[in-house]
Order: sequence, then structure tokens, then C-alpha cells
Amino acid sequence: MIEKQYNITGGEGLHARPTSVLVGASAAFKSDISLEFNDKKVNLKSILGVMSLGVPSGATIKISADGEDEEAAMAKIDDIMKNEGIGN
Repeated sequence: MIEKQYNITGGEGLHARPTSVLVGASAAFKSDISLEFNDKKVNLKSILGVMSLGVPSGATIKISADGEDEEAAMAKIDDIMKNEGIGN
């Protein structure tokens, strides 16, 4: 299992557009990928699950990947977080 924390830097937090980019990228991997915020954990492959957390700008989240392609999955998520200006 790989875990990484991110600080959300996007002005509106994890709203629909960045969430859909993350969910779309996560769906391509076989690993279980989850996002945790305020002691709640959801499947990162579920747009409704992620949106239900209401993650604001400035929040700290934890993303974890567990499975056969976990390293590739986390590398892709890390790339999206930084290059799309979602978090660091």
C-alpha cells in the first residue's frame, strides 16, 4: 500500500472538474484507490463519494492505493494533482 498526503490548493477545493479528472484517471487502474478527509474514507473511483466529502481549498487529504499497479496509480494521481493545480 502507498499513501500520500496533499494540501488542496485549488481555489474552490475538490469541486466537480478536478474531481472528475481524478476519478477518470483512477478508474484506469486495478488497484483500490481511496481518498480520506476528516476521518471519512471514500473510493476515489466514485465521483459521488468524493464530492460527498466537500473538500475545501486549504484542506489536507490522504490518498492511498493498494494493489498490483499501485505505484503507477499513485504516480498518475501525483502528476494530476500537481499539473492540474489541484494540490501539492
